[in-house]
Amino acid sequence: MTLILLLSTSSLLAGFIDAVVGGGGLIQIPAMLILLPGAPVATILGTNKFASCAGTTMAAQRYARHVAIDWATVLPAAITAFVFSFLGSRTVTLLNTASMRPIVLVLLVLVAIYVFFVKDLGLIHQPKHAPKKATWLGILIGAGLGFYDGFFGPGTGSFLIFLFVGVFGFDFLSASASAKVINWATNIASVIYFGWSGNIIYKYAVPMALCSVVGATIGTRLAIAKGSRFVRIFFLVIVSALIAKLAQSIIAP
Repeated sequence: MTLILLLSTSSLLAGFIDAVVGGGGLIQIPAMLILLPGAPVATILGTNKFASCAGTTMAAQRYARHVAIDWATVLPAAITAFVFSFLGSRTVTLLNTASMRPIVLVLLVLVAIYVFFVKDLGLIHQPKHAPKKATWLGILIGAGLGFYDGFFGPGTGSFLIFLFVGVFGFDFLSASASAKVINWATNIASVIYFGWSGNIIYKYAVPMALCSVVGATIGTRLAIAKGSRFVRIFFLVIVSALIAKLAQSIIAP
């Protein structure tokens, strides 16, 4: 019972963070690695995906009700991300993901520096591309980050938000809403694969999922109420924490 309570508490906090700017895995996966030391990595990832999928579903639904989403861009990206996330989840059971850490660390550092110094980035919603071009860019991003999320995962939500802001010209709130739709698709694909391969511990995943929904509900309400400026600041905080966590895992694996 204590173990379920600790896992559920971490899932609530992860659901809150993930709903605002992504990066919930920063909380949930380390907690699971500590609390479930004998579990295979694929099983930890599968159980995490099941729980986070519930929170992402709630967040995506709430954002869709309150924030205008460019479905012509986001939906093709989400469908593509679904397919490639399934492939990534399949690949993670075959390859070692440790080599990804330095690359992701460098990319996150560059993202943080860019967002920090470009002060007005993502504060005004000014889409940059014609619909057809935006659709194809969305498909490319969905393919790349969909595979990455299924294969490795840390920072996917933050990368999506950054790309929607930097590439498409969205404000941070719209970018966060769009990212949740794609995250939902990648999570569903991963859950299908991990469930099919027997890598979900449901006695932990179900209560974690319920707590993730609670955290996501609180997170989306706060993001919608506070707007893009709040999301931008929170984004920088979480990306900085991701950088510190990845750097620590490289120095002392």
